Amino acid sequence: MSIKTIGAVVYCREDAARTLKAAFGLAARNESHLIGLHGEYAPVPAVSPLGAPDAGLIQTELEMGRERSDELGKIFNEMARREGASTEWRAVSGYAQEEASIVRIARGCDLIVVQQQNPDDPTPRDPGIQTLLFECGRPVLVVPYAVDVNLDFKRVLVAWNGTEPSARAVFDALPFIKAADSVEVLCVDPRGTDDKDYPVSGADIAEALARHGASVTLSGKHSGGLPAGAFIENALAEGSADLLVMGAYSQPWLKQFFFGGATRTLLETMPTATLMSR
Repeated sequence: MSIKTIGAVVYCREDAARTLKAAFGLAARNESHLIGLHGEYAPVPAVSPLGAPDAGLIQTELEMGRERSDELGKIFNEMARREGASTEWRAVSGYAQEEASIVRIARGCDLIVVQQQNPDDPTPRDPGIQTLLFECGRPVLVVPYAVDVNLDFKRVLVAWNGTEPSARAVFDALPFIKAADSVEVLCVDPRGTDDKDYPVSGADIAEALARHGASVTLSGKHSGGLPAGAFIENALAEGSADLLVMGAYSQPWLKQFFFGGATRTLLETMPTATLMSR
């Protein structure tokens, strides 16, 4: 697999800097076409104290959205001019239907780049990271909002639990894995195994990656009751990985909703760039 089309989803000026820096950097490394994506959907009609739609508020929100979209388009196009890259800017506004939505456009990309949500940023995020993961069917590279990303991705950590999303993420990340200096496959409580089988559970995927020329080490560990997300964070801190590769939302959605999971934990803390697939 080669990365020839990258989609960069930007929401506001604050997240555009990191998102576009990563997206343009990856596009240059892979000689990829880069599509800048931004959505401004019409606000839900607000109701005035008299019970009628508040046309003034709706108009204000629409104008703010248009201004934001225009500003982001200018930022993207200026970066494209400086970089001399193959690019296009796609902005969707209004009550967009599926055929004109950001999700539909993103489905035609080899990779989607987006910034982790800053909890202090109130800007609407539509579509959000969860929507991109569940509806696009494409790998999503999430860059931290507070950490600089090393795009060389020399040290890759694969969080492996034997699930379908985990397998999909590994092979979606092959271009990065093959180019890395070192790849660690970390088996985190894989399904259907007991303590003795943890190193064995990741052997097949480690051997498959080695056949692609990757320099792979296998690490089978028991979390010891520690939540999987925290366990992965500890491994990242110990190994100083540049890129984390993991399947997203591999647990049943009801369990994720009530108890959280590794995906939610990493999306909140995000110690390094993370490629997720669903």
